[in-house]
Amino acid sequence: MRQILFAGVIGMFLTVIGTPLLIKLLARKGYGQFIRDDGPRGHAGKKGTPTMGGISFILATIIAYAATKAITGESPSMSGLLVLFLMAGMGLVGYLDDYIKIVKRRSLGLRAKAKMAGQLIVGIAFAVLALQFSDSRGLTPASKKLSFVTDFGWSIGPVLFVVWALFMILAMSNGVNLTDGLDGLATGAAVMVFGAYTFIGVWQFQESCVNAQTLTNPNACFEVRDPLDLAVVASALMGACFGFLWWNTSPAKIFMGDTGSLALGGALAGLAICSRTEFLMALLGGLFVLITMSVVIQVGSFKLTGKRVFRMAPLQHHFELKGWSEVLVVVRFWIIQGMCVIVGLGLFYAGWAADK
Repeated sequence: MRQILFAGVIGMFLTVIGTPLLIKLLARKGYGQFIRDDGPRGHAGKKGTPTMGGISFILATIIAYAATKAITGESPSMSGLLVLFLMAGMGLVGYLDDYIKIVKRRSLGLRAKAKMAGQLIVGIAFAVLALQFSDSRGLTPASKKLSFVTDFGWSIGPVLFVVWALFMILAMSNGVNLTDGLDGLATGAAVMVFGAYTFIGVWQFQESCVNAQTLTNPNACFEVRDPLDLAVVASALMGACFGFLWWNTSPAKIFMGDTGSLALGGALAGLAICSRTEFLMALLGGLFVLITMSVVIQVGSFKLTGKRVFRMAPLQHHFELKGWSEVLVVVRFWIIQGMCVIVGLGLFYAGWAADK
């Protein structure tokens, strides 16, 4: 369990002290945030704030994970490495998008097809690799079955699994991206979900089928390849995001940009897939789902009826236009996310207890 503590503390320390250095570097290069003219008027003052801050917690997470392994003498697991690969790969796609927006002065960043192609390449690589690397029990980092608290149903096969994994990765990445519209909103929400996955990884490790002979009810064990290492990755991410939040909270000194939002979405999807909690992620990351659905509803309503349901989408901007202050929106949305995590963890425990 020392690994979890080390990973979280190191990740937080690195972003707390490293993010100001990144802010100075980005400011010196003039890598400031582009603000859309059709956004809330209160956001005009954010123009020029350094962006691409996701670099900070991506590097901090990877370094924290590597340092933890070096300190404890434990070996990295394939599950942990694959989640880090997915995070870094999606972050690279986001970085290219941010770079083109800022340096090339093209407000929409990467062309839609190029951005999608990048996400597909990274997602397919992750999905294919996640079905390889069997351990001594024949378990691979991912399962071909769908999952909620554990796997259920029949195998969907490798092709459908890749399609399903891609859907999760794209959905979570774009969900975090849409949520990242107010200072600290996406970062704080992500901290809570990564905290939940730290708990889930520890619980799955303690109740792993590897220890079936010592468990009171072997039928309630978890068939997850590397649960403890997934908890280490989640802890590193939680700590790194928590430290970044110090600089990202209102008034933000730096924004994560697509570099950070796509990376966080990828990490969340990777943790869900490798921990066999795919459908549970929809509840644990409930705020991301809610905000994504607000965009779907807004676009669908306008195309079908010519009318808008919300004053502006994503949902957080609707409440800004209703007169809520930015801080008020962020705090209340954090409360919603906190409730989603509590309910999600409650269902996770209930699902385990029901099998007992």
